[in-house]
Amino acid sequence: MRFVLTALAAGVLMTPAADARHALGSCRGGQLSGRFVVVPGSGAAGSISYRLTLKNASARSCTVAGLPLGRLLDRHKAKLPTHVRPARPGALTSVLVRLAPGRTTFATARFSPDVPGPGEQVPGRCEPRAYWFRVQAPGGGTTTARLVPPTSVCEHGRLFLSAYGTR
Repeated sequence: MRFVLTALAAGVLMTPAADARHALGSCRGGQLSGRFVVVPGSGAAGSISYRLTLKNASARSCTVAGLPLGRLLDRHKAKLPTHVRPARPGALTSVLVRLAPGRTTFATARFSPDVPGPGEQVPGRCEPRAYWFRVQAPGGGTTTARLVPPTSVCEHGRLFLSAYGTR
């Protein structure tokens, strides 16, 4: 009985220390670098897909989860209209993505680069070209991902984004 109580007490006392070693904070903007690149062959029926890739550029592990949030920016990093929506409304399952140093996470955006929405200019570009996407990091701060190639995002910057994942 004494052995069981001693083992139980030792386990209880060790648990917080073990948990602290494995606890990860949310990624901060300064820990991340990113790119937002067209998915080859994805253009069809007036829409296209781009893949947002965020890399943990720091020496510490961190986490991201849920839907990427951010703002489209022009060549000079001035704000453009941006409306992020879930790619599958009502079906979003958030996965906690653990990013070790040097590891990446991905999200896919689908949008129209050339079909104007209500109130947008016709003919001509629906919106100015976006060159950057400023991502809000879950732990605070931002990181800026370059769009390759730069593109207009019609319907007042409406982006349908998937949740962060690892594939």
